[in-house]
Amino acid sequence: MSARLSLGLVGARGYVGAELIRMVAAHPRFELGFVSSREREGQRLADHEPAYAGDLRYVNLDAAAAAGQGADALVLALPNGMAAPFVAALDAKAPRTVVVDLSADYRFDDAWHYGLPELTRASAPGAIRISNPGCYATAMQLAVAPMRAALEGPVQCFGVSGYSGAGTSASDKNDPDKLRDNLMPYALTGHVHEREVTRQLGHPVEFMPHVAPHFRGITLTANLHLAGATSLDAVRAAYRAAYAGEPLVQVLDDAPWVSRIAGRHGAEVGGFTLSADGRRLVVVATLDNLLKGAATQALQNLNLAFGLPETMGIPT
Repeated sequence: MSARLSLGLVGARGYVGAELIRMVAAHPRFELGFVSSREREGQRLADHEPAYAGDLRYVNLDAAAAAGQGADALVLALPNGMAAPFVAALDAKAPRTVVVDLSADYRFDDAWHYGLPELTRASAPGAIRISNPGCYATAMQLAVAPMRAALEGPVQCFGVSGYSGAGTSASDKNDPDKLRDNLMPYALTGHVHEREVTRQLGHPVEFMPHVAPHFRGITLTANLHLAGATSLDAVRAAYRAAYAGEPLVQVLDDAPWVSRIAGRHGAEVGGFTLSADGRRLVVVATLDNLLKGAATQALQNLNLAFGLPETMGIPT
């Protein structure tokens, strides 16, 4: 059997960290080398994550200590603005360690590979500094990318996420009582994912995010203005060609439902609707924000970084 690859996880207490722990615990090649969490230091990992059957305990490592663990790869599952010390320590102590950063800190840095495999796979070989796309940003790009060459004017995206997207720190956006029978808009201009997608697509995108009472899953409705008239047959053909052979993207005729994607590792794109003049297209994309929007995508990127099959360890 091929040698195991050691993976360190910093920020292991959050929802995405928990999903990644479960996936790595079942992976044929990766194994958890350490899991770092300030709040759970000293506690047994198996007491919190039943899918893990080993003896690891949570540790609380600073940047220098994490860089000195000798892991083959490090996943940073930290809030925005906290990755830099860990990256600097690895650059100094273990520069060949593969790093996957789940925050927005390096999504605008040309020195880092932007890891949305279905769209950026060609530049993945050899990448050891990998920025994982945002959850909404993944849904937006999958919804818009096949029509990129036909666009005219900004794309408008209306997004609704389950409240797990707001993380575990208490706020209005993850308070079930305040969300009950409610839809909560926020950051309606200038959201980081708006800037992220505009940069990646090279085309202006306007994004309006909302939080809903369900726990997980994103529904993204994109409104595309086209330079010329088209037909539904041509649109469907473009999306099916773009995602042909992609095991984690399914193209549907009907609009996908978020209730069907929760807990699943892929994304669904569909609901294609054209205006009467054929120059306005509406597309719906759904994905699980904790999986294809974060942990599953991180594992895709780790597999690619080590030359493994991209979906190894990912149920398809």
